[in-house]
Amino acid sequence: MSRLAAGLAALVMTIPAAAQERDFLTTNEADQVRLAQEPNQRLNLYVVFAKQRLDQMEQLAKEDRPGRSALIHDLLEQYTEIIDAIDTIADEALRKKVDIAPGMKIVADAEKEFAAQLRRLQEAKPADMGRYEFVLGQAIDATDDSLEAANEDLGKRTEQVVAREKREQEKLEGLMQPKDLEAKRAEQKKQAEAAKKERKRPSLLKPGEKAKADRP
Repeated sequence: MSRLAAGLAALVMTIPAAAQERDFLTTNEADQVRLAQEPNQRLNLYVVFAKQRLDQMEQLAKEDRPGRSALIHDLLEQYTEIIDAIDTIADEALRKKVDIAPGMKIVADAEKEFAAQLRRLQEAKPADMGRYEFVLGQAIDATDDSLEAANEDLGKRTEQVVAREKREQEKLEGLMQPKDLEAKRAEQKKQAEAAKKERKRPSLLKPGEKAKADRP
């Protein structure tokens, strides 16, 4: 058994069967994501994870052995989930008005190569491709869509994210009972006023002076 095959087998065995359908990251990868709170860092991490899946897939495609198609299938599913996560992270950051230009540059450059890797496999037409052809097509479509979004003007994409969120919010409110909607809007107003007061709270510190908690 090659080191790649052994590594993949170990990866599968360390994930409980019930969780394999839901979790597309290893425990170590999930820990790295939790530690990376800044969106650009997270985008870079997910790009690394996606590349690892495709490199493993490409290596497996060169090996003629039983069980290969199942491993390629699972890697492609994980890869597509990672690409979807990249898009979600980017949209959430834009909604919060975070500058993700550095991360989007990394994503766009990487996804261009990802698309080429996936199409190389598709064009090679391995004998067992029928067993993962559908998820391969999904991975290609997800990559193409994500690459298009990564190359899009961030200002325009931000407007689209905000508009989509507004539509979803209006749709949700349309399903709510009048009293529940009224209570929700009252709570939103309360939170907005509290945030406004917090921003306007005067400081009693002299210029250059730090609060006790901030002093070394």
